[in-house]
Amino acid sequence: MALRTPLPPSGPDTGGPGGPVGPGDRTPRPGKDDRLGRTGRPRGLARLRRLPLTVSWAPGEAQERRPPRALVAALAITGLSLMTLDYLGGDSSPVEPARTVVGEVVGPLETVADAVVRPVAAVPAWFRTQSSLRDQLATAEAENAELENRLATDPLDRARLAEYDGLLTAAAAQQVDLVPARVVAYGAAQTFTRTVTIDAGTSSGVQPDMTVIAPAGLVGRVVGVTRTTATVLLVVDADSTVGARVGSSNEVGFLSGGGSLSEPSRLDLDLVDTTVVPAEGDVVATWGSGNAGPYVAGVPIGTVTELFSTPRDTTKRAVIKPFVDFSRLDTVGVVVPPDTESDRALIGPDGIRR
Repeated sequence: MALRTPLPPSGPDTGGPGGPVGPGDRTPRPGKDDRLGRTGRPRGLARLRRLPLTVSWAPGEAQERRPPRALVAALAITGLSLMTLDYLGGDSSPVEPARTVVGEVVGPLETVADAVVRPVAAVPAWFRTQSSLRDQLATAEAENAELENRLATDPLDRARLAEYDGLLTAAAAQQVDLVPARVVAYGAAQTFTRTVTIDAGTSSGVQPDMTVIAPAGLVGRVVGVTRTTATVLLVVDADSTVGARVGSSNEVGFLSGGGSLSEPSRLDLDLVDTTVVPAEGDVVATWGSGNAGPYVAGVPIGTVTELFSTPRDTTKRAVIKPFVDFSRLDTVGVVVPPDTESDRALIGPDGIRR
């Protein structure tokens, strides 16, 4: 039902348009009050008052939009009843035919939907799988490179380990303490001296005129030292002279270097007693007193390989083949006093000590 309430009419009695003007009313001035009517009120307001006011209201419209409570209750009871019958009926449930029909209708649709959706849904998993495979490949390549590096350096590590074991044996045999070091450089051939640089200096307890040995025998002596390195003059240097003793006769003499690092390196032995002739195969070692420098006593040097003499000499000289291969020096030991303070572990007669 719609109710229409008209606005009160305007006229002379109501003061609307066309009504008399009272003595208190003023006439609008031209130009300024053109937007006002004759009564001075806004023209839009007068026009609005002429429009009829319509209010619509339909009783019961809100109630028609709500489902009846009885219908909701009936649907709930029906659903519970079907669920109970289906549960109690088992394989012979009265709902089974309807379920079969629905399955036959919906099944093909599900298959089609799965065929369409599965590739799209698998795209994020594909990207995750590719990223995971790339990470696994990078890890495998890094591990493979590490294994190849180990395989390449394994012979070198084994050789160094064997040399450390040799230094342990030499320290026990000579009853000395050693600072282990590695050869890091050979002296330039243009200097006509045969020297090497080792990675141990004063911080390790190394001082000038200390004996340097290898597992096989004598290497040389320290002639220069810094905080972290030292220079070693090899016994094969032409300016090197070493006091030596022949093992079979205990005769002493002096060894001088031949100046060559390549095989066969040689040393020449001049005995103090010129009447003594050493035999081939005799072992020659250093002679000295305890740990006194520049060479400690008893360090093996090499063996007598041949004897020779010159027309001017009435005695024979011996050629000594060193035990050490000077062209392949790697790990050496510097003989130090037992109470030496070092930044690295020392090798002593009883093993490694820190």
